[in-house]
Order: sequence, then C-alpha cells, then structure tokens
Amino acid sequence: MTAYLWNLLLIANLVSINPASPTPMPSALTPVVASPPQWHFDMREAQQIAQKEHKLILLNFSGSDWCGPCILLRKEILDAPAFSRLADSSLILVNADFPRMKKNQLSKEQQQRNDQLADQYNQEGKFPLTLLLNPQGKILKQWEGNPGVKPEEFCSQIRTIIESNPHE
Repeated sequence: MTAYLWNLLLIANLVSINPASPTPMPSALTPVVASPPQWHFDMREAQQIAQKEHKLILLNFSGSDWCGPCILLRKEILDAPAFSRLADSSLILVNADFPRMKKNQLSKEQQQRNDQLADQYNQEGKFPLTLLLNPQGKILKQWEGNPGVKPEEFCSQIRTIIESNPHE
C-alpha cells in the first residue's frame, strides 16, 4: 500500500509540473489555421518578387480607417484562411492604404508611393478597388467595391486567371 501511495504521489507531482500547458497530441481533426498573408507596401519590390517567384500581384486600394466596404472586404475575404492559403502559394500582395485619421497617418514616402499607384491604377479614387496584375503591372482582373462573394468564390476567380496565365 505504501508503494502504491508513493507512486501515486510521484505521478501527481509529475503532472503538476506544468499543468497549464499540456502538450496536445496532433489529430486529424485539428483544424489547420492559415497564417495571415504578408502584405507589401512597395510595388517595385512586389514586382521583383513576383517575377522571381512566378506569381501574380493582388493590389488592394483601401481606406482602412474610414471605408466600411474596405474594412468588410479585409475582414470577410482578405483575412479568411482560404484566401491566406491561396496568397501564400500564388500571390504577392500589395496594399495601398489611404487612411484619414491622424493617428494612422502614413510616412511621407509611403504616401507618395500610394499616390503614384493611385495615379496609375485608381485615377477615379474608388474604394475598395482590388486589381490582379501580372508581374509587369498589366491588369488581368479588377474588382470595384467589395466583391460580395464568399472567400472560396473570390479565390476561385483568382485561380481561373492564374491557370489561364501559367507563365506569368
């Protein structure tokens, strides 16, 4: 009986060493969470990466602190796991943000880069405006406003273009 109690105490002591962080066992039922995709803020850099990695560029014009449809697009589609997986494997993402609140003000250099992108791709000042570009900057697809589709449908539209432009 005494040996039984000692073993029981030993087991209890081992279990109590780090009870807050038990090591979970991997499971086929454990959901795979996609990490948020990396957004770039310099189109020239994005084009160089896209050419090197043979990927297309998704350019998003947003007003992150004032444009309701922009905020919804980000939340419902661009932050979705399905989009993150597609972006990681097939896209270089560029965000041209035009915040209005002083606390979110961009650096002078970033504002100039975004203004140049707007002069080239968004002269009418539409928000949100999302463009799919080849590495040379040619527009392959354009979405004005929030596309209003589920992330899977948005990704399907992009995949169709990727498949029809295999050498980009």
